[in-house]
Amino acid sequence: MNKIIVTTTINHPTEATKKFASMTDWHLVIAGDLKTPHDEYKKMKNLTYLSPEDQENISKEISDSIGWNTIDRRNMALIKAYQMGAEIIATVDDDNIPLANWGQELFVGKEVEVDFYTTSLEVFDPLFVTEHKRLWHRGFPIQYVSKRDAILLGRKKITCLVQADLWNGDPDVDAICRITQMPEVEFKSFTPFAAEKISPFNSQNTFLHRKVIPYYMVIPHIGRMDDIWGAYALQKDLRELYGSFIVYNKATVYHNRNEHDLTVDMEDEMIGYRKTLDFILNNYRNVMPQKALDSYNLYKSIFNK
Repeated sequence: MNKIIVTTTINHPTEATKKFASMTDWHLVIAGDLKTPHDEYKKMKNLTYLSPEDQENISKEISDSIGWNTIDRRNMALIKAYQMGAEIIATVDDDNIPLANWGQELFVGKEVEVDFYTTSLEVFDPLFVTEHKRLWHRGFPIQYVSKRDAILLGRKKITCLVQADLWNGDPDVDAICRITQMPEVEFKSFTPFAAEKISPFNSQNTFLHRKVIPYYMVIPHIGRMDDIWGAYALQKDLRELYGSFIVYNKATVYHNRNEHDLTVDMEDEMIGYRKTLDFILNNYRNVMPQKALDSYNLYKSIFNK
């Protein structure tokens, strides 16, 4: 089975990228950006490095629509991995250090029996059923945080197309949660689970089946909602066809978060605080800014050629 890891970075090779590149049963694809030290990555083994020129050769139109100096360059690595025939694509960040169990428990493409939850809300928060339920996943509608609930329906077999592994260390929460709680966590007690309702997942430690790639983009021009709105859009497009297909699994990375200005993070998340609930409840295409929608449509069109 062809398994490929994708990421983007402007940093010198980190502990995380070095470890991902050393995995002999995976291949790493990195989409560079204008500030990336290109020569350092070109020298590394078990790695396909996409320079800015390489990405424009894949599709200058899509490259231009994404823009530069953005984490959304990762989309060019997703396209490349798909073109290379990957059956499973893991999307990671360069500050998520893989633990010894990373990639060892893969459900993608398999029927798996999991704990199955529902909620009285229109959207499910995966962190609410962990031992760290005081936290909420980045991109969960802020209007619903105080109303969260979860009802265990029992065990259910689902076909996993997306596997969202969690993260020890600094968890993937929004700026409001991080500023008020400054969490440092370890997920110890864990049984894989899924949910009946739509739910957020990110692009920092997630495994995707090949068949969902034409429907999943880290959507540019919407700040820190890029991967979250991409996750919601994917589910809205495919849930009628596949039902529930996301499995949340135990932590397999340690998130040693790159330095962030949390007030800038909050500003970049403002579109989510204001519009994520509308995005979930209604036609998401009417909620996306036009520039983001144009890029999203263009990305999806490349898979129909």
